[in-house]
Amino acid sequence: MPHEPKTVAGVEIVPLCDAVGPMGGRIRRPLPELFPGAALDPDAEWILHFHCYLLRAGSRTVLVDTGIGGAGSPAASWAPVPGRLGEELAAAGCSPAEIDVVVLTHLHSDHASGSVVAGEPAFPNARFVIQQAELDSVAGAMRDRVVVPLQDRIQAVSGHAELLPGIRLLHTPGHTPGHQCVEVGEVVLAGDVVLHPVQLTDPTITYRYDDDPEQAVRSRAGILGRAAVIAPSHFADPFVGVGLRE
Repeated sequence: MPHEPKTVAGVEIVPLCDAVGPMGGRIRRPLPELFPGAALDPDAEWILHFHCYLLRAGSRTVLVDTGIGGAGSPAASWAPVPGRLGEELAAAGCSPAEIDVVVLTHLHSDHASGSVVAGEPAFPNARFVIQQAELDSVAGAMRDRVVVPLQDRIQAVSGHAELLPGIRLLHTPGHTPGHQCVEVGEVVLAGDVVLHPVQLTDPTITYRYDDDPEQAVRSRAGILGRAAVIAPSHFADPFVGVGLRE
């Protein structure tokens, strides 16, 4: 079942847990290797929660990220497929056809693979909003199996933009060139700007798989400086107070 929703600035935010599982599946990496410089137990297992978020804003319905996808998705080599996004949406009282807009924070396989099912858009009435910088940089399976089938439905944006009244896109590069967050009032749906709680204590801690670690630090500091609450993709808790605006 979905977590408890939060209503902010007239927008209902419903966390959807697509999956839970260890980072890397069978290929485990010590946490200090993933987050260089962090004081983390090398024997501890990093269990990821794969969250997507449903936004209800008046008559409009927005889905932020589409998760890990089915058994044959691009995420299958490392993530606990199949994901449960469809079941989570149903439990929240929403069908795929009711989604008006899908925002993809970025085009990594655990955030966007659920966009396509059997070569067709999984959300048949939605436009898919992606940063142009992300589209310019994506390659391989994510381009061939996700972007190409969606190409007639993609709305490319460049930089910060208003998505709907009360919902704003924030271009936050670093993890990927076109990573974006979604801001709803004092809450920021953070995607992979913040991956592990240790980065809340020290935003300068980088992540092994950031495309541009220095830029990722700047983007993370910016988000933590403007949000009272973040809705991270991979924490156990879907809403985390950061205390800087509370």
